[in-house]
Amino acid sequence: MARLLYRLGATAYRRWPLFIAGWLLFAVVLGSVAAAFSKPMSDEFTIPGIPSEAAADLQQELFPEAGDAFDDATVTVVVAAPEGHTLEEKPYADAVADLIAAIPSLPQMSDAPEDNPGLVDPNVAAANAPPAFSPLSEDGRIGTLSFEWDVDSPSDIEPGTIEAAEELFAEHSGDGFVVEANGPGMQSMSPPGGAAELIGIGIALVVLLLTFGSAIAAGMPIITAIFGVALGMTGITAMTAITDIGTSTPMLATMIGLAVGIDYTLFILARYRSELHHTDDRQHAAGIAVGTAGSAVVFAGLTVLIALSALAVVRIPFLTAMGLAAAATVLIAVLVALTLLPAILGMLKSWTFRGRIREEKIRRDEHGLVINNGVRWGRLVGRAPIAFVAVIVIGLGALAIPIGQMYLAFPTDSTAPTDTTRRQASDLIAEAFGPGREGPLLVVVDGRGIADDGERQAAFEEVATWAADQDDVADATLVATNEAGTGAMVQVTPESGPDDPATLDLLEALRDGQSDIEEATGTTTGVTGLTAITTDVSDRLTSALPIYLTVVVGLAFILLVLVFRSILVPLTATLGFLLSVLATLGATVAVFQEGALGIFEGQPIVSFMPIFLIGMVFGLAMDYQVFLVTRMREAHVHGLSTREAVVDGFRNSARVVVAAATIMIAVFAGFMLEDDAVVKSMGFALAASILFDAFIVRMALIPAVLYLLGEKAWWLPAWLDRVLPNVDVEGTSLERDSIPVIRTDHDKELVASGV
Repeated sequence: MARLLYRLGATAYRRWPLFIAGWLLFAVVLGSVAAAFSKPMSDEFTIPGIPSEAAADLQQELFPEAGDAFDDATVTVVVAAPEGHTLEEKPYADAVADLIAAIPSLPQMSDAPEDNPGLVDPNVAAANAPPAFSPLSEDGRIGTLSFEWDVDSPSDIEPGTIEAAEELFAEHSGDGFVVEANGPGMQSMSPPGGAAELIGIGIALVVLLLTFGSAIAAGMPIITAIFGVALGMTGITAMTAITDIGTSTPMLATMIGLAVGIDYTLFILARYRSELHHTDDRQHAAGIAVGTAGSAVVFAGLTVLIALSALAVVRIPFLTAMGLAAAATVLIAVLVALTLLPAILGMLKSWTFRGRIREEKIRRDEHGLVINNGVRWGRLVGRAPIAFVAVIVIGLGALAIPIGQMYLAFPTDSTAPTDTTRRQASDLIAEAFGPGREGPLLVVVDGRGIADDGERQAAFEEVATWAADQDDVADATLVATNEAGTGAMVQVTPESGPDDPATLDLLEALRDGQSDIEEATGTTTGVTGLTAITTDVSDRLTSALPIYLTVVVGLAFILLVLVFRSILVPLTATLGFLLSVLATLGATVAVFQEGALGIFEGQPIVSFMPIFLIGMVFGLAMDYQVFLVTRMREAHVHGLSTREAVVDGFRNSARVVVAAATIMIAVFAGFMLEDDAVVKSMGFALAASILFDAFIVRMALIPAVLYLLGEKAWWLPAWLDRVLPNVDVEGTSLERDSIPVIRTDHDKELVASGV
């Protein structure tokens, strides 16, 4: 592989006009396809095989007019009079009337009044509503009214529309009269971005300037990464022409594409600069850089591709789409680093490291070996490897302890930040009607197997009575039958909220009793609704996690055995990852769920967080493992002992690994500034995971373990050594014009050091 990549890098350097023109042509063609054939992204949410989806399909059969729960764009407006007063009193009744008159003027509202039958005075509506569905609290102080945006799904609601609604509600609040709103129509579906990426890019530029000391060199990883992400986003847009793509799909691709795009270019560019220290042939240096660091990039990229593509085993379409889209973006980042970067180097030639902002001072010892902070750190770890291993294992293990308290759920209005109108509206509804009002379950009853109309109606009522008799049920009402009288819907209102474990227990009890009630009534039943669907998705994610972990870790382990030609190095790399990801999950639970340190308000961890975190962090962790330890193995292959090779690996790679990890932390941490709680938690978890894995596990634990293992670290069974192909990630098959004949141990150390 090293020879193949050497030829690729050298050719791209020499024939840079063709390679740059080829990439630009590809971008133009892809952009033209996206512009001509792309369709709007959708948010059709289907999870084949889960019970609530089957119940929803049954509901569509019996009630074709019923809409999809995920296409609901309804806004629930909550109005409240001051304590001790009611909405019937004149000043507050007038305020409600003024609010109702003003709402139709909002953007994206239908002009037809019949499209919003819920937009009526709660005092009037309460007179005609059953007690269980009354829009007015018993004391008359709090009421609700509702309307629906004139859109096909919440993803079509523009952020400006929600801002206009919030401003309108604020204008009509005052003198003790409160107007708040929640519901799916108040959740902005706009993808994260903008400020988060700019902050991450800004910090990355500073780090790159410090790393290379050159403005031109510092800008190259950022430019190529942005180009790669732009291609990835354009490709995702183009794919909408042949398949449905969710609006959340680009989020993961942007986060991971930007991070790895900078990292991969950084590693090859740093190796190119290192090669220029002992050759004047820039084309040869570019070929060596792509042949060595580029080989590491290929295998590091493969681990990320495996981790992201394996999300398909979860069998949740939107996760599969996100994983494959992100994997495609990572593939583009690898190809850009291998071909576009050397082409740009060929175009710039001696200008690559100009625009210097500081001169690098190289210190050497009495043998001429470079002494830098990486060497100092490597030697420090080597003085007390047992102490480092013990402190790190105990420390990360302690951080993992809060995992036992982890509660997975999907975010709801009741878990939104307390300063938002969504949360305040939810709190008012819980106060007036109980927390279960916002998380009802829907029992769909199919009576087509009962011939007699009277018996069928009696069966529907029996199902409603059975549901009402369950624990934690505030109300169970037969809310509708279809025109043919063959189907019915029973709305079950829990006493607890949608994110309360008691509601999940109720859902389980209803499903456990389905077979008995079906046998007793001759009907077929199913339980659905938004709460049931999100619970089933959480269960699917939880059950898929062991399979996913086995696939990802198994394939990556085989890949790492191929790279390092060792059993123990990949094994320690994998165990180190497990330690860092457990510590990350524990820290996320403590900080995000339990509210430790006061950074976030406590709320449940979103259900797909663990599987996303494991997938992304495993791929990125193996990146640092490959980039750091391949330099150690390269030195070992050139004749150094394991202890000397570890120090030499730090000498050559510590700076770029630290820079790459710092950049990635900055990119991910920038997403903590987004308003969406899910994006905040993902940004925090990913930033924390890189901090733990890159700086603690890869830079301290792994070298300490290598010191303890010594030469055994590179052990490989003889039979496996014969079977495995030699991929030559270290580039031992490449010849550098300036490499002398190695005669002494001192010569070996000089060569391995790049001196």
